[in-house]
Amino acid sequence: MKVLFNCKLSQLMGGGTVKSLTCKFVFLLVALLILRALLVPPSPGFGGVEWSNFVYIRNHSPSFGVGVRQDKFLEVPQIVWGLNNQKIAFARACHTARTMNRILLMPSLSASLFYKEIDLLQPISFDRVFQYDKFNALCSGFVQLGRYSDLSNQTRVLEMQKGSGRKWTVERDLDQLRDYSKGEFEDHEVIRIVGKNPFLWHDHWPVKDYAKVFECLVLIDEIGREADRVVSRIRAVGRETQSNSESVELENDSSSFQPLPYVAVHMRVEIDWMIHCKKLEQRLNTNQICSSKKEIMERVANIKGLKTPSVVYLAVADKLLQNSSVLEGWEEGFLPYEKKKLGVDGIYKKYPYLIQSAIDYEVCLRADIFVGNSFSTFSSLIVLERTQKIITMGVNMCGKDVTWPSYAYNIQGESNGPMRWVTNMSHSTLQEISYGTNHISC
Repeated sequence: MKVLFNCKLSQLMGGGTVKSLTCKFVFLLVALLILRALLVPPSPGFGGVEWSNFVYIRNHSPSFGVGVRQDKFLEVPQIVWGLNNQKIAFARACHTARTMNRILLMPSLSASLFYKEIDLLQPISFDRVFQYDKFNALCSGFVQLGRYSDLSNQTRVLEMQKGSGRKWTVERDLDQLRDYSKGEFEDHEVIRIVGKNPFLWHDHWPVKDYAKVFECLVLIDEIGREADRVVSRIRAVGRETQSNSESVELENDSSSFQPLPYVAVHMRVEIDWMIHCKKLEQRLNTNQICSSKKEIMERVANIKGLKTPSVVYLAVADKLLQNSSVLEGWEEGFLPYEKKKLGVDGIYKKYPYLIQSAIDYEVCLRADIFVGNSFSTFSSLIVLERTQKIITMGVNMCGKDVTWPSYAYNIQGESNGPMRWVTNMSHSTLQEISYGTNHISC
C-alpha cells in the first residue's frame, strides 16, 4: 500500500522515469492479481470443502451446478436385473444425481433375477450388499448417498418422468436434466424420477467417471469374508497340487516356491445365453460372440506364457453344476473346478442370486488371470476394474508380463489363444461395456 501511495504521489508531482517505470510495474501486478481472483476459483482438492450449504466438486462432464447441495435429494426407481446391470444402473443414478447437484437417496437393489415379474424382484437395500459409509468416504466430493431419515419433509416430492421411445433422444434427456437443475425445481427437497430402470437411461458420462463410482463400491464384511473363503480354497487346491508335483518334490530350496496361480473363467455356455448370442451374432453380422465349451477350453490352454499345472476356476451358472461336462475335456495340466467340486457350493446356497454373483465377481476379480466373454456385462466390468488396477500401478497395460492380465475367449488372439483384453478408459460413454464389443485389444 505504501508503494502504491508513493506512486500516486509521484504522478502528482511529476516524478522521474525510473519511478514511473516502477509504478507501472506495480499497477500491472495489482491488476493481474485482481483479475486472477475474479476468474480463478480456489482449488479445494478432490475431497471437497464445505461452503455454507454446498460442497464444491470437480467439474467432470456434464455437471451444471456449482456443487452437491446438502439439503436436496434425488430418488430413483428400484434397480433391477443382473448384478452388473445393477451396478451400472446404480452408477448412472449417481451421475444423474451429481449432474443435478443432489444427494442420491440410497436405492433398493434386487436380490433375485426376474426380468418381467416385478412383484418377484425381492428388493434388497444397498447397504446389505455394499458398505454405505465406505462408499461416501471413498467418493467424497464426487457423488454422495443419503438416507430417507436425512429428509426434513418427505411430502415435498416432485416427480420427474423419464421419457422413452425413439423420440426421447440423448439431447432431450440432457435438456431435461438441465431444466430440473435450476429455477423453481431447485426449491423441492426431493425429486423422484419415475419410469424405466436406470440401466436404460441415456448415458452422458465417460468411462473414467463410472470407474470412479465402481471403485467406491466395497462389499460388506460378511460377503467379503465369504469371497475370502472361496479364494482360500482355490489357493489351497493349488498348494496341494504343488506338494504332489514331482518337480516340487525334487526341489531342494523350498524358499523358491511360488504360489500356484489360478485362472478364473467366466464360462457362458448356458442354453439361454447361446440362444441370445446367436441372435446377436446375426444382428451384428459377426461370429465373435458365441463360444462353445470346446473353443473356450482350447483358447485357455493356448494362453501364451501360462504355465502348468494351473487351477482353473469356472464361474458358471448354478444350473450347470449338475452337469459335470464343464469339467471334462481339459488338457493335461489344467485342473478345472467349479463351486461343487471345490466344496464351496454351500457358501453360495445361503444367499440369494445377487449375493452369489457378488461373491463370484470378487473371486474372478482377484484371479491371477481372468478369461471372459467381451459381450458379457459381468466379464466387462471385471476387466474394467482390473484395467483400473493396472493403471493405478503405473505399469504398461500391454506389456508381455503385465500383472492382472485379462483375455476374451470369444475373440481369437495370438497362437489360437484368447485375445488380450483391456478397457479403453477414454471412451465418452459406457456403451461398449454395457452391451459388448469386439474392439478390446491394446
